[in-house]
Order: sequence, then C-alpha cells, then structure tokens
Amino acid sequence: MKLSVVATLYQSENYISEFCRRATKSARSLSDDDYEIVLVNDGSPDNSLHVAVEITEKDPHIVVVDLSRNFGHHKAMMTGLSYAQGDQVFLVDSDLEEDPELVETFSKQMRDEGCDVVYGVQQRRKGNWFERWSGRWFYSLFKTLTGLTLPENVVTARLMSRRYVDALLSHREREVFMAGLWHITGFDQRPHAIKKHSTSTTTYTLRKKMSVLVNSVTSFSNAPLVGIFYIGLSISTLALCYIVYLVVYRVFLATPLSGWTSVMASIWLIGGMIISFIGIVGIYLSKIFSETKQRPYTIIRQVYGHRQN
Repeated sequence: MKLSVVATLYQSENYISEFCRRATKSARSLSDDDYEIVLVNDGSPDNSLHVAVEITEKDPHIVVVDLSRNFGHHKAMMTGLSYAQGDQVFLVDSDLEEDPELVETFSKQMRDEGCDVVYGVQQRRKGNWFERWSGRWFYSLFKTLTGLTLPENVVTARLMSRRYVDALLSHREREVFMAGLWHITGFDQRPHAIKKHSTSTTTYTLRKKMSVLVNSVTSFSNAPLVGIFYIGLSISTLALCYIVYLVVYRVFLATPLSGWTSVMASIWLIGGMIISFIGIVGIYLSKIFSETKQRPYTIIRQVYGHRQN
C-alpha cells in the first residue's frame, strides 16, 4: 500500500465528512486507488463514531478503530500508526485546523529533499498571548530539564516514511509524549511552515496542559529527582555550616539555651540527609517503575471497515 492517512477522533462529528472527502481527494492524487484512511475514535463523547462508521459503509478505503475508552490524543495516534500499512504515513488531526491537502505539499518536499519526515510548523502560534507565551516557556523549560531541543510550534501534521514509522513504534514506554518521541527517533526530518486554522474549541484544558508538561519532563528526564537530591545535599551543607557557626558562637561569643543548639543542628542535618537519600532511591525506583509497568497503549473495542475480518 502506497499511502496511509491517520487521524484521531474526539468531538469531531462536525468535521469527519469533510475531512474524509478532502483527504480522499488528496490521497487519490498521490497514490491512485492504493491508499487507506485510518480513523481512531478516542472514546469521543459525541456522535463521531456513528458518523465515521457510516462513511466506512460507503468507502472501503476508510477504516475506523474504536477504542474502549478515552486514552488520550498521543496514545490514540500511536494506535493509528500501528494499524497503518502504507509505505508512507500521513498523520493529521481531523478537526481541519490542519489542511488534509498538506499531504501533497509534504510529499513533494519529501521527494525533492530525499528525507524521511516532513512535519508542519506553525508560522505564528495559534491562540492568545498567554497560549503563545506558555508555548515558548514550555519549550525553554523542556530544553533546560532534559537537554533536548525540540522544534518549536510543531503541529500534528507530518508525512513519514515506513522505516521511520516502524522505528517510532519501537518505543515502548507507557507514558507517551509524541513531540519527544518524534524528535529522538531521529532520521532526516525537515520542517515545513504552515498556517493552522481555528475551526474548533480546544479540548486541552489547563489541567491537561499541565499533565502533558509533567509527563513530558518525567518521560525524558530524571532532573526532578536529581533536583530533590541536590536540594537535600544543599540543606545538609548549610546545616554543617550552621553547626560550625553555632559552635563558634557558643565558645567565643555567648551561651545559648541549653540543648537548643544540638536539637536544631541535628534536625537540619538529618532532614537534609533523608531528603538526599530519598532522591537517590527515587532515581532508581523511577527507572524500575517505567520498565515494569507493561500496560498496553490502548484497548481496541472494535474495528470497522474493509479489514474488519
């Protein structure tokens, strides 16, 4: 199969029909009749599944993978990629904020430049000043904590070669942060500036954004745990310095209340050492925890379309 188009569905019932029509037109222009469109229903609470299934009954090129519940955008994307069979895979959101026709532009650039991935980058980040500022802050913080320099303002839309997709799917960590996985998979990746439209209300609430931030940092860095260790070490050092100060003060300057010096010094010193030791143990536990928790990305309830049997 020449081309697979992969998209996720979540509150997408108003966009599915037009998305499929436009994606089908572009796919046919590139691969004639040798293509598929894989739609992953990520537990959408609206009528997205019903609308998508109706389309599969009319078009044998369209497949709907229905997940048992909402697993999250990133895990749904990985499920769709694992189900795609094309030599090239075009990943895009179904809400039409990214034009399905980008697959034609990306395909031309991939041929001309001989690269493995062409990914979209927003010319100007969508949203108000807070969203743009928080986006810049996120990338800066991520680079500081992990040492990885991610391309800024990337979007979902990207055209990928088969070997890149296979390599991407070889990552088996349970908590998925797609932007990080896209980057560390490597290969020859080229950006393409696009304009992202505002067609729908974002489903990424502040709580979800904070969750993505925490997940991204902890998935690619143990800096928080190392930070805890160094904080404890700093407290221990300050406690030792304070002990020296108290001894000098007691011997040469004055006599404090009986027992106060030893109590304060011991509390600070032991407290700092405990935090340091917890940080060290936490580093090892985090690695063991990540490796032993072998839950599946998602659970598929049913597949609709020409590959159902």
